[in-house]
Amino acid sequence: MVLSLPEHVSEILRILTKAGHEAYAVGGCVRDTLLGRVPEDWDITTSARPDQVKKLFRRTIDTGIQHGTVTVMFGKDGFEVTTYRIDGEYEDGRHPKEVVFTPNLEEDLKRRDFTINAMAYHPDQGLVDLFGGNADLAEGIIRAVGTPEERFQEDALRILRAIRFAAQLGFTIEKKTLGAISAFAERLKLVSKERIQVELHKLLKSDHPEQFRLLYETGITSILFPRFDEMMALPQHNPYHCYTVGEHTLKMLTYVEPDPLLRWCALLHDTGKTATHSTDSAGIDHFYGHGMASAIFSKDFLRELRFDNDTIDAVFLLTKYHDYSFDLTKHNLRRAIYKVGNDLFPLLLKLVRADTMAKSDYAKERLLPKIDRLEELYAEIIRDNDCTDLKRLAVHGRDLIAAGMKPGPQMGEVLNRLLMLVLEHPEYNTKETLMKYYAVQQREENDR
Repeated sequence: MVLSLPEHVSEILRILTKAGHEAYAVGGCVRDTLLGRVPEDWDITTSARPDQVKKLFRRTIDTGIQHGTVTVMFGKDGFEVTTYRIDGEYEDGRHPKEVVFTPNLEEDLKRRDFTINAMAYHPDQGLVDLFGGNADLAEGIIRAVGTPEERFQEDALRILRAIRFAAQLGFTIEKKTLGAISAFAERLKLVSKERIQVELHKLLKSDHPEQFRLLYETGITSILFPRFDEMMALPQHNPYHCYTVGEHTLKMLTYVEPDPLLRWCALLHDTGKTATHSTDSAGIDHFYGHGMASAIFSKDFLRELRFDNDTIDAVFLLTKYHDYSFDLTKHNLRRAIYKVGNDLFPLLLKLVRADTMAKSDYAKERLLPKIDRLEELYAEIIRDNDCTDLKRLAVHGRDLIAAGMKPGPQMGEVLNRLLMLVLEHPEYNTKETLMKYYAVQQREENDR
């Protein structure tokens, strides 16, 4: 079996081998190459000690030298070269207390998480596959190396990684490995929120976000996202729905494109329904105000996962307005664009369509034509370059100052008043028209 390696990777292997050391490309890069994918990065494992690696290459960085890792630099490109190692005891459920270097490749490979990530390759030696990783690739299986309980006991993050790989690759998780995920799910409490965020983020933006269901079935959501368990149990006896809140959410994930922001919004858009659920005398369920309730929950949830403020704010707005009441007029639509923002509004339309696609046939029959019309109106607003925010307003603060207004809170109030006028009458958005309107308003106020 011959794999195509990048020039610099081949060069690193050649130099290490020529110096009398073993060296292989290893892990995810081998897996992705076998799958016909382009690896995000290339890792090399070697029998050479870090100091020996550093002597062989002109530019290196000690990125993790205590664990045997040296980054070899070629221009701006870096390649991690790690000495074969045996991990010591994992005291915190994430990191080994110490590592011991070993000259044995098998010892290094058997400490890795899954068989598909425990393969190594050298152009001369070919593929080293001691645990059946290539066969598992062919069958589409995620299987722990050795005993899954030991792998998850060592590093609890592997529990999430198994499900993330299943989502990214469209694979199934082997029965014993899946059972161990359920048994050791509690250990995720040992993992930092930042690392959990990274794994959930990769899962959600994958080709199979519906694999989020595995987090529920294995008990992970009960630890990381208990609100989701409540959503899975909450029915929606309503003509517009045919699933529980949770099942609707899982369905909706498959209807939005793999944009991380959209996928997080889809996951969180109905989290407020558990707090706003009511049933009328006819037995119909309602969730009044769930948009805002979901937005508030989303902000707290994403903040706990250590997301950046821009992402938190965007999800908050999109979640808050995902059930906005559109009346199919350009005036109403321009107001909605103003509330959500020009950058986010196209995403809101995608979210609204995906939300509808995950509802009942009755809902789709009634709502999809309305969404089609909304998209047509939005296209016309963009085509006509209608003003939908203060940046596009023809009058600015300096114009009001030139007309005699002193800087202060009143200036913002006047500009917003002019913007509301333009949202209703876009043809008024000229400096001349708006300044005349402002002058008339001033005279009327002075006369009162």
